[in-house]
Amino acid sequence: MPRSVPHPATPPRRLHGKRIILGVGAGIAAYKSCDLASRLAKAGACVTAVLTRGAQKLVTPYAFEALTGQPCLTRMFHRIGPRDSAFPHLAPAEHADLAIIAPATADLMARLAHGLANDLLTTLMLSVRCPVLLCPAMNVRMWEHPATQANAALLRRYGYTLLGPASGRLACGTEGIGRMVEPDEIVAAALKAVAS
Repeated sequence: MPRSVPHPATPPRRLHGKRIILGVGAGIAAYKSCDLASRLAKAGACVTAVLTRGAQKLVTPYAFEALTGQPCLTRMFHRIGPRDSAFPHLAPAEHADLAIIAPATADLMARLAHGLANDLLTTLMLSVRCPVLLCPAMNVRMWEHPATQANAALLRRYGYTLLGPASGRLACGTEGIGRMVEPDEIVAAALKAVAS
């Protein structure tokens, strides 16, 4: 008689029904955001990925759609369906429970810190009223630059939570602070953020 193979345990769906905007900036760490999107979806979240133009050079919208089962947004004023809000560039922010930006590049942090809304992601971040987790990722010299540090301080003052960056070997070959924190840490922070 054939032996039954045990099925792997189903991960707990502790984010069931939570609507999460996952913003992806143009950093090489964007590949980790695919794993993050998958983990959030497996935890039960409804994940809407929003990719900047630069991020689309590194990862594709189709990957996020396959991993989340949701449309991936890439441009302002793009309608998902005929019954969308009259303001499709604001609609995802209306009912979001959490926003995560991973990776948050130096450029993206600067635009957020100064209230610029020149693409879909920055426009959404000005209109969300939910917790926002920023996961910085960049070269160590960029992270240590006084302008980036000032922007980070300003974003914390606005109520954003910064996760990382972590220390280690960076994509550019240097060592130091600048790595995006790992997806499991981000999921843990997301669980905490939606529980409070």
